[in-house]
Amino acid sequence: MPDWNTRLEIRLGTTVVSPISQFTPTFNVPHLVLHSIDEDNVGYVRQPQTFTFTMTVQAIGTVVADLTALAVNGKEFEITVAEKQGTDWAFKALKFARCVITSVNPSNVVIDGAPSASFTCMSLSPGVEA
Repeated sequence: MPDWNTRLEIRLGTTVVSPISQFTPTFNVPHLVLHSIDEDNVGYVRQPQTFTFTMTVQAIGTVVADLTALAVNGKEFEITVAEKQGTDWAFKALKFARCVITSVNPSNVVIDGAPSASFTCMSLSPGVEA
């Protein structure tokens, strides 16, 4: 059973920008196989790792405009885990630091419910604990 007492949030400094309704991570740790004249597969070279993710937020208030402004200005933000305490959400741990948005894809306006927007991002410091 899922733990409904925690959620991922976008933070800019100490300010919560928005909770995240959907989060899809992609880790890439590429390796280049080395061959020699005498033999195949003699070793490998590890190339730099990358961590990208797509997040979806509800387009309520100015959140999509605020996040789009972060993208246009190349400003970094953080993804954190918040834990529900009573009727409030308190910061629990920093999960991804130095995040930047690389593309924005807003949804169409819907008649029922709130529209959403998807953001493709990358983190330069994934898995950081506070």
